[in-house]
Amino acid sequence: MKRLPCLAVILGFLCISPARADSQLDAIVGALKGIDDPGIQASFLKGMLGGLEGRRDVDPPTGWNELKVKLEKQGNEEVLALVGRIGQVFGDESAGDSALAKLLDRKEPLSERKLALSGLVAQKNPKLPPKLAGLLDQGLRMEAVRAYSAFDYKPAAPTLLARYSQFDSKERMAVVETLASRKPYARALVKAMSEGNVAKEEIPAYVARNLHAMLGDVFEKVYGKVEAVSADKDKEIAKYRSMILKADFSKTDASKGRAVYQRVCGACHVMYGEGGKIGPELTGSNRSDLNYFLLNVLAPSYDVPEGYRMVTITSKDGQVSVGNVVEEDANKVVLNMVGQKSVIAKSDVKTRVTSKISMMPEGLLLTLKDPEILDLIQYLRTEKQVPLP
Repeated sequence: MKRLPCLAVILGFLCISPARADSQLDAIVGALKGIDDPGIQASFLKGMLGGLEGRRDVDPPTGWNELKVKLEKQGNEEVLALVGRIGQVFGDESAGDSALAKLLDRKEPLSERKLALSGLVAQKNPKLPPKLAGLLDQGLRMEAVRAYSAFDYKPAAPTLLARYSQFDSKERMAVVETLASRKPYARALVKAMSEGNVAKEEIPAYVARNLHAMLGDVFEKVYGKVEAVSADKDKEIAKYRSMILKADFSKTDASKGRAVYQRVCGACHVMYGEGGKIGPELTGSNRSDLNYFLLNVLAPSYDVPEGYRMVTITSKDGQVSVGNVVEEDANKVVLNMVGQKSVIAKSDVKTRVTSKISMMPEGLLLTLKDPEILDLIQYLRTEKQVPLP
């Protein structure tokens, strides 16, 4: 009986060089030819897909076309979907066209359409960008907004900014983050700010820092000074500590504080099961300690663990991705970014800069009014979730 590679071996090839991984692919395809159980086939195909993550235009392994015909004849829906996604990685134009057709078919389950969109974005399918505008009025709005960042597509910024006022706060945040991913998009965002179509308050501090690094004085002329307070952290901490200790917290509102938290903290921190996973979870942290709070908010780069250092990757086509590295192998880097994870093929990387500073920007309190700060602290002192105002 032919010996089959175990799933651990299949997944193992994502950690080795592309050349050796390709030889492993040949072995996996050869093994799959002798398997007729759809469940086992799906497991092997998922392993292949995981190992191919972050790669594009890979030469099909020996025997892939014959295997593809066999699997398609069987008609198992899960297997067919996996074959299609793997086919895109192998440069199969028909697989990309099928995925695009599924994405645009409103009769398809939303979960399947999201998978199709994810695959098309990962492969940077050139037929996708003109279709994204039509998805902005469907249940794929957030995913479509973020998909624009993968492409240098001239109509992207005008399309997103024209609809900006119709979006909710989370969707607006996604638009701002997307427009901060490329210089041409960023210039359009700054122009919209100068014309009053995007408020300064809608630019989170972490995005402001990225935009300043990208555009320099052009951004600061519209946004104002992007503060760096490390040198005066003791002075700043003393100032805010005094203000907070003198405050009458009976007049604060934890619900309003939750809204402030969602705006300035929630994209990166989980609290009460909600929020992003860029920074540490705050539910069980020492968040009621005033000194701890002020030091970590005003000088987050004072002592940064390796896993929370900011990494900025610029691709060869101009996309800028900022986040923490959560996974890396010979083929790809996986960044934990605000609102999403991004898989970047190493062959696409132009520059990679690791900073000793935290992903959390300094001067976060400088963007808030004193009543907002007090409401935020009141919320952070809660022991259970409170309703939004």
